[in-house]
Amino acid sequence: MPLWIAILLGVVQGFTEFLPVSSSGHLALLQNVLDFSKYGVDHITFDILLHLGTLVAVFAAFWKDIVELVRGALGLVFDRFQCKGKPERRLVVLLLIATVPLVVGALLENLVESMFQSTLFIGCALLVTAAMLWLSCRFAGGGKTAATAKNSDAVRVGLMQLLALFPGISRSGSTICGGLLSGFGRDFAVSSAFLMSIPAVLGAVVLKLPKMFAAGIAAENVLPYAAGFIVSAVSGYAAIRLVRLLMKKNSFRYFAVYCAVLGAAVIILTIL
Repeated sequence: MPLWIAILLGVVQGFTEFLPVSSSGHLALLQNVLDFSKYGVDHITFDILLHLGTLVAVFAAFWKDIVELVRGALGLVFDRFQCKGKPERRLVVLLLIATVPLVVGALLENLVESMFQSTLFIGCALLVTAAMLWLSCRFAGGGKTAATAKNSDAVRVGLMQLLALFPGISRSGSTICGGLLSGFGRDFAVSSAFLMSIPAVLGAVVLKLPKMFAAGIAAENVLPYAAGFIVSAVSGYAAIRLVRLLMKKNSFRYFAVYCAVLGAAVIILTIL
């Protein structure tokens, strides 16, 4: 695989994983345009490495929050799952509840994989993402934090994340939207959405590891794979910083317009 393609895909993965525009949709469209299959690259292996890069970005951006989560998880175990007056423990519980719906995703793996080849589906899904972003900007927002959010709120956000398994549906966009529509404060909606990506990405990686080891990595692809991983981590970190800034300014409407225009264009080009 040419180095420039690995770098390009790394940049696209890094930015679109956290900007609410669907990384899976953009990667699938770009790989179709570049005829990615002709390079003889195992897309599962490369996809895993790109997602691990963005996972590194989450750890770098939310290191203090992650340390608190670990302390909260240990506190839950050693204190008989008592959460009262401990928001960090309550956040652990909320994240666990929100992750449960992804179990259903394992049953939908073949269906989800097939959708990556359908540009028509991706175009329609981008329109759905645009609608979610518009709704969250116009009607959502509140003051709930980890201490005041309900279990039902976590279920709602988890179902939104399940929807984001399909290409064209933004994970960050859907989970932030779910949080805002549940009354989360803007900062909490963003941080919880990104922290929620950790178990989701780790789970997906673990499920795909057997296929990755079976495929292996050809010697000539070591450098492109490494470049994609590093670039996705750096661009992902920059995207997280940008999303946190834009969220304070309620500027997601621009992404709604972008997804609507891109989705419509993809549908039109596919039909024609």
